[in-house]
Amino acid sequence: MQEPSDLCTLHLDRFKAEPAIFAAPGRVNLIGEHTDYAEGFVMPAAIDFATLAGISSRDDGKIVVYSENFKEERVFNVLALPKTATKHWSDYPMGVVHILSGEGQVIPGFSLSIWGDVPLNSGLSSSASVEVATALAVTSLTGITYPGPILARLCQRAENEFVGASCGIMDQFISANGAKDHALLLDCRDLSFKLAPIPESVALVIANTMVKHSVAGGEYTTRRAEVEEAAAVIAQHRPEVRFLRDANLDDLARWGAQMSPSALKRARHIITENTRTVDAADALIHHDLARLGRLMAEAHISYSRDFEASCFEADTMVTLANDLKGLIGARLTGGGFGGCTINLVEREEAEHFAEALGASYTIETGIVPQILICHASDGAHRVH
Repeated sequence: MQEPSDLCTLHLDRFKAEPAIFAAPGRVNLIGEHTDYAEGFVMPAAIDFATLAGISSRDDGKIVVYSENFKEERVFNVLALPKTATKHWSDYPMGVVHILSGEGQVIPGFSLSIWGDVPLNSGLSSSASVEVATALAVTSLTGITYPGPILARLCQRAENEFVGASCGIMDQFISANGAKDHALLLDCRDLSFKLAPIPESVALVIANTMVKHSVAGGEYTTRRAEVEEAAAVIAQHRPEVRFLRDANLDDLARWGAQMSPSALKRARHIITENTRTVDAADALIHHDLARLGRLMAEAHISYSRDFEASCFEADTMVTLANDLKGLIGARLTGGGFGGCTINLVEREEAEHFAEALGASYTIETGIVPQILICHASDGAHRVH
């Protein structure tokens, strides 16, 4: 994570006011991909790469947002807040402001500095970390605070309703509610969750394929529509099935022919992934790392073949990881179509694993990857 003292100095120099500083982490999803908007199960962990947000009040009726990552400033009027996105980085913080205003909060003028080290467009939820950090910062001025699960839902709405990305609740939820040294099994239907301890002997090695992706449209939106198509077909026969969370493989055997071939494959991934995710949490809780590794391998195959959300580079990264010493499990993580793989690795082998994986991947693809050795961290909080 960036040093909060550096952001404090940056904000003070730029706005001549000392900020309150908040941190919200990115995340890596250990297992459970595209199940969240099907009201299923996911198991992410917050990571020690985060967005910092520094905020101070203004008395001129303006909202001034500065991104150190983009080296750019945007100015808004509190009496004329934007109502639609502009496909600009400022959509994420201003989307949060838009939602909070819609909840009846009186938004004051403020200066906001944002600085993060979550890799962009890599499947580690840089956007959710910006949203959650912004929400904590702005509500610190309005005086209205929300419990973590409710804060996450508001930030999800900012991305769905303002930015226009049809993401589920997972990214914002883990950013707001993560716990150090734990993964979090989340039931996306009722937002109940339980923590699953990650042993000290295990490192999270995140390998960025350097293939960029975006969830605001494109293939992600197509996949979501196919998932909803499959659920609608099953619901014609079983009205109680509103989401694929409620479906099973027998349903696909009986009515899969009524779906498009693509929708059938997407449904098979979602249904089996929900089962794998619950089993993976149980494996972590019982320290059964061999079972966890097998489930991660099955999850990647399903994600690549049934959901068709992988790519040559990601499949190559996983294949190379499977041949390296110390690996417990590897799979593509995040929204898909590029981004990062998550590798659970024996901690004593993590540095050698990361070096060997990066070198092999470069030989195979001609691309130099970014390899991050992480640990599970706490969720969003004020930095003192």
